[in-house]
Amino acid sequence: MSKRRLDELDQKIVEVLAEDARTSNRKIAAELGVTEGTVRGRIKRMEDEGQIRITAVTNIDHLRNPTLAYIWIEVDSAAEVKAVAQALADTPQIGFVAVTLGRFDILAITLVQNNGQLADFLNTKVSVIPGVRRTECSLGVTFVKHDYRMSKILG
Repeated sequence: MSKRRLDELDQKIVEVLAEDARTSNRKIAAELGVTEGTVRGRIKRMEDEGQIRITAVTNIDHLRNPTLAYIWIEVDSAAEVKAVAQALADTPQIGFVAVTLGRFDILAITLVQNNGQLADFLNTKVSVIPGVRRTECSLGVTFVKHDYRMSKILG
């Protein structure tokens, strides 16, 4: 199946849902000047084709002591990067995994409550993954901007 690109209407629907995924199809339709059935059909198609996923996201502003932990991972060999990245992605506590270029091979991001919790997580979940050579952490201590959508794709 070939990947269908989002057209202008699809993108407008996604923009509305990105602001509030609970917005009714009727309201989206009225705002965009199309029928409710058109909006419903487009959302269903985008979901079915894996182009969007509507989900609830924790607002970290309401957590007691959130610390965003950036875990930089060096892997033993280039051949192991994909397997290590997938093992990290399969770890429920990790919300973001990317294979990177530069000093480290992988970046994983998680939220922790304190340094002890981070140390335990690194020792029991990350460092035990076959192929992980070493880790280094950076901690986000003050949130200047946190957009759970990560970033908008520039058109």
